[in-house]
Amino acid sequence: MNHVKGIHHVTAITSSAEKNYDFFTNVLGMRLVKKTVNQDDIQTYHLFFADDKGSAGTDMTFFDFPGIPKGVHGTNEIAKTSFRVPTDEALTYWVRRFDRLGVKHEGITEQFGKKTLSFIDFDEQAYQLISDEFNVGIASGEPWQNGPIPLEYAITGLGPIFIRVADFTYFKQVMEQVMLFKEIGQEGDAHLFEGGEGGNGAQVIVIHDETSPQARQGFGTVHHVAFRVDDRSVLDEWTARLQQFGLPTSGYVDRFFFESSYARVAPQILFEWATDGPGFMGDEPYETVGEKLSLPPFLEAKREQIEAMVRPIDTVRSTKTFEKEYEGMKS
Repeated sequence: MNHVKGIHHVTAITSSAEKNYDFFTNVLGMRLVKKTVNQDDIQTYHLFFADDKGSAGTDMTFFDFPGIPKGVHGTNEIAKTSFRVPTDEALTYWVRRFDRLGVKHEGITEQFGKKTLSFIDFDEQAYQLISDEFNVGIASGEPWQNGPIPLEYAITGLGPIFIRVADFTYFKQVMEQVMLFKEIGQEGDAHLFEGGEGGNGAQVIVIHDETSPQARQGFGTVHHVAFRVDDRSVLDEWTARLQQFGLPTSGYVDRFFFESSYARVAPQILFEWATDGPGFMGDEPYETVGEKLSLPPFLEAKREQIEAMVRPIDTVRSTKTFEKEYEGMKS
């Protein structure tokens, strides 16, 4: 069986595509590599933020479903997304940056031997930065070369995903028997699982939580997490494997930028398996990627209708120059 390689992407829900674009571009310094729509709900924007080249394992994506209520955090949810930064020193940079920009954070702490910095955005979506200083495992991506963050401190990809569950015994079976991850650490109610090539980019932290209220999906919460597979043949292997375990799947789905299959593996926990390619650079030039509304070929005939439904968002960056913001660190 071909194991998953690591985390592919995380998809969450935002109250405002405009605020979301501003936060990820100007605060976090991640690159918008695709401005498109939800292929199953074409009135809804789908924004993809990633590394410089839109590499698999680096992208955080967002839906802005019109009229959706605010979500409620609790148990049985994909609770927090991590982003990788190169060093422990980078976390000090981000504390200074968050303080200056008014981003709520919890300060630098340590979990499972790694320095981390937890923070939230305007929707109370939960994130953390995690240092790669002592990391061994799957490689990360390349920071956005022309963004506002000095490259030595910039975000390079996705780190461990946090999942809260009430029934830990069942979910441990999912992670080990179905997903082929191994539990490699425990701190209190937090259990560290690792799969694929290992390291920050291939880890899931499962928190056993029987006391919190049931989470409710809405803006400010995660919709699903995707795991990396090489290609269509491996994707099909995983779809067959899930069916052998009695987990209903979506079957093959062509997302144009990658190929996918989905399964709800536990209450409110939706996993996706996604291929590394074709990627985000095939239909737009590197210099202007993410600046125009990009549609897969099967939606192109509906472009006029879609553009009439989604409000324009100015995502042009190729005509702008971002000065590197050192936040008082050495330059």
